[in-house]
Amino acid sequence: MKLLQETFDPAIAAQFGSAEEDPVDFLGLPLFDGPGLLRLLILFGINLLVCWIVTHFFYYRKSRRRDYYFTYMLFSTAIFFILYNLQNMNVEVGIALGLFGIFSMIRYRTEQLPIREMTYLFVLIAISIINGAGMATSYASFAAVNVLFILIIWVLEAVGMFNRKANKIITYEKIALIHPERREELLADLRERTGLDIVKVQVGSIDFLKDTAFLKVTYIPDDPEPNDIDMITKFKKK
Repeated sequence: MKLLQETFDPAIAAQFGSAEEDPVDFLGLPLFDGPGLLRLLILFGINLLVCWIVTHFFYYRKSRRRDYYFTYMLFSTAIFFILYNLQNMNVEVGIALGLFGIFSMIRYRTEQLPIREMTYLFVLIAISIINGAGMATSYASFAAVNVLFILIIWVLEAVGMFNRKANKIITYEKIALIHPERREELLADLRERTGLDIVKVQVGSIDFLKDTAFLKVTYIPDDPEPNDIDMITKFKKK
């Protein structure tokens, strides 16, 4: 025993460790990793808080779209966990980002996604990727990135950069009003007959045989829900 005490080198013991300090594992994975679990919970909590602030206070406050609220929160959570776990795998960043792109295309390619919804989806994807990677130099810089995201969105929303507008195609028969010099009369007639707050009108195809023209009107909708048949001019005959 005295010989062992004399030959014991603390530096070597610290470098190679001892059998008693090895964590208990199962099939090559430790059963419990305290520091790793704490880091996961901190990063996930920050990501969830930031995504919730962006979705609830900026997006949902104006749109009132509960379907996108649900999608954004689960989408950001899923991306965070995927990217966080990909850190322990030999996966290139390009492949990981391509995987997220495929996920986003599966559902949204079948439906016209409004520009505001698409912008918020991209922002939440970016936030979740940054938080999931967790590669910031310090917790201060990590928090600064998330705070800057919130501040930029708050400023853009405050100055009205995301005022919602919608478009509608109308078959119009008073083609005498489509002349540029009678544009105000045309707008007044459209507002009276449609009851919409029309702010812009564009003249498309003109049929002089039927005395009709296609008009594309831009209006401010009362309902935040998008109108899926705004751009339909007639129903197809079966």
